[in-house]
Amino acid sequence: MVFLMVAIGGITRLTESGLSITQWQPVAGVIPPLDEAQWAAEFERYKAIPQYRAIHAGMTLADFKGIFLWEYVHRLWGRLIGVAFAVPFIWMLARRQIPLRLAPPLAGIFVLGSLQGAIGWYMVASGLEDRIEVSQYRLAIHLAAAVAIYAAMLWVALDLLATRSPHPPAMRVPPSPARGRGLGRGLRHGAGAVLLLTFITMVAGSFVAGTRAGYLDNTFPLMEGRFVPPGYLHLSPWWLNPFETLVAVQFDHRFLAEVTLAAIVALWLVSRRVDLARGARLALDALLALALVQVGLGIATLLFVVPLPLAVLHQAGGLALLTAALVARHRLRTTAPL
Repeated sequence: MVFLMVAIGGITRLTESGLSITQWQPVAGVIPPLDEAQWAAEFERYKAIPQYRAIHAGMTLADFKGIFLWEYVHRLWGRLIGVAFAVPFIWMLARRQIPLRLAPPLAGIFVLGSLQGAIGWYMVASGLEDRIEVSQYRLAIHLAAAVAIYAAMLWVALDLLATRSPHPPAMRVPPSPARGRGLGRGLRHGAGAVLLLTFITMVAGSFVAGTRAGYLDNTFPLMEGRFVPPGYLHLSPWWLNPFETLVAVQFDHRFLAEVTLAAIVALWLVSRRVDLARGARLALDALLALALVQVGLGIATLLFVVPLPLAVLHQAGGLALLTAALVARHRLRTTAPL
């Protein structure tokens, strides 16, 4: 459900639907407009914000219902995730069916998930008065929080699966124990670095989405005929450029993706020198395959100027790649010589 939530959020952003609901009503908002009078009132509230006047002036009520739908689904799905998590968690906790060691991390995930709704509204509020779209900074926080929730849930799930069906050591001891410790530690740290790089690249992608930087310089591998595009340091102070200068935002996402791919290839090549258990080997093979697919999706999304289906697949592909990186890191955690 959280994975789908990230994809739905991408559609909401790309279809300019995120500001169509101008109020935050955690309970009453479950019920959408039910008659023409309610729809007209909702539409009038949307007409009062800058985005309507700048982008959607002249939009019909039928068009408004189309963008409203995606934002409504996005918010409703978030509420459903909360119910799907909270009800069984509270029920099993009350019946003492959850081990005490698991209660704090599960409660932490629930709290972070609850805060995500407030973070989402904090993001939406940035586009209701002085801007025609949400702040890219708040969009990045919203996505980062969603990915953190997803990663935490996945790690706990992998721990539970490992407890039920213990995996064999990820790496069998080679003839030299010292060499084994070094390779095992290197693989584990390498997988951790790949996981961090994947996360940072996804967050950088949210700045591309938030500033619409993907709609310019639709060439690859160069930008305006150069590796580093002209105008990269357009703003002063210089540190604003990676977040607000469009060519810099796009270049940084590209460069991080290339570095992440190189790190994954290097990790995979080093792993070929180690006698890995089948689960760890499959995890690393899947990581490499998904990295290649994700880079292909990113290039295609850029060259075809951000068509909605490709852009959504690219965002979902980023989360799939993070999944593979986290699974690989978890599997390598059980390396015997460490």
